[in-house]
Amino acid sequence: MKQLDTRLMHPAEQICIIISRIYRAGMTTTSGGNISIMDDNGDMWITPSGVDKGSLKPSDIMLVKADGTVVGPHKPSSEYPFHRALYKIRPKLHSVIHAHPPGLVTFSVVHEVPNTNIIPQAKSVCGPVGFAAYDVPGSEGLGEKIAEEFQRNPEFKAVIMENHGVVLMGEDIADAYQRFETLELCARTIINAKTLGEPKYLTDEQIGFHDNCAAASYPHFMDVHHPSDERKIRQQICEIVRRACNQKLMCSSYGTVSMRWRGNDFLITPPGIQRWDIDLEDIVQVKDCAVEAGKRPSRSVALHQEIYRRNPHVNAVIMTQCPSLMGFNTTDAKFDVRTIPESWIFLQDVPKFPFASQYNDVEKVADAFKNRACVMLANDAIVVGCDTLLNAFDRLEVAEFSAKSLILAAPVGKLHPINDAQVEDLRVAFHVGEK
Repeated sequence: MKQLDTRLMHPAEQICIIISRIYRAGMTTTSGGNISIMDDNGDMWITPSGVDKGSLKPSDIMLVKADGTVVGPHKPSSEYPFHRALYKIRPKLHSVIHAHPPGLVTFSVVHEVPNTNIIPQAKSVCGPVGFAAYDVPGSEGLGEKIAEEFQRNPEFKAVIMENHGVVLMGEDIADAYQRFETLELCARTIINAKTLGEPKYLTDEQIGFHDNCAAASYPHFMDVHHPSDERKIRQQICEIVRRACNQKLMCSSYGTVSMRWRGNDFLITPPGIQRWDIDLEDIVQVKDCAVEAGKRPSRSVALHQEIYRRNPHVNAVIMTQCPSLMGFNTTDAKFDVRTIPESWIFLQDVPKFPFASQYNDVEKVADAFKNRACVMLANDAIVVGCDTLLNAFDRLEVAEFSAKSLILAAPVGKLHPINDAQVEDLRVAFHVGEK
């Protein structure tokens, strides 16, 4: 998947990249949804009407000039009127995304707005979320109602559309997409949590504490070297981050990956860069408990450092938010991995630590990896640590698949887990717990 550089890339190409991400992630249909970008000169680039969203090319994207002239081989999206209305009332925002992702459509049809306090970063990424009254798709009336809702609160950059979907704005298309993906993660997390029990939300104080826990105390070093083994690690980290994004195991606004380099030195992803677009030079080297000059490591860098220091067998760590696992991570429901043999062999028991443990109880969380590969940090993240990065990713996939199976099973019937005798057979047959 190509990276998105909004500074240099043509608007038509940007739109094709983002609509492809949305379609491949199952967040829109062949005919559904539309995206636009407003140029500084007042020209709007927008997806066409009636063209397959799964195969759009830059040449398909329509141009609507400031004077209303339409340029291109198709008709512009039928929802063009509300895009035009939004740019008039929010001239500092230059992109609009409208789609029908299943999680947010669920909220639109029950006439509710997702509570973004379900995960720590969502409140700042999404901001307050509005709710616009229904009107006929593509009509001037729908544009007016959406525009009125955006006008009602100047902080709104996301609005749920009654019995329709969602519309989001951004300073650029990457900003709008990050908001879109994060809000859908919130919606799916809440839905999964409600399937399992009652969601637990964070207070504004807890979110503020999390936001203020930056890795500012690490000293910096200037003499940075990039030998071949270090460059290889950078490549592996970038590849696994993009793979996680493609698999919906990570989203734009959250996810940290690190790999041990030499001794307890390691490389780690930075904050503040959308995960889809992390590149080799963004990765941060941590050496002798110091950070390479001019860069910031993930806010969870202290936890990664402690995991490597206390667990010589761990060489890679992934922290992320997956919708099914986060359903368990935001309720009191037990994540029982005694579902199929693979789940128990790879995961055993998965403990859950209180929110903010990655800052307040680093040693205890790190020690949990002595005899397991996966832990949960309530309302925050799933953390996986293994001997290789691929094994860590594999266990993350197994954990998310297991959580999804349990959620799907909840309305079907009572769980019948593998019993103790069967677990003991697995322990012996697969040498579980042996070093």
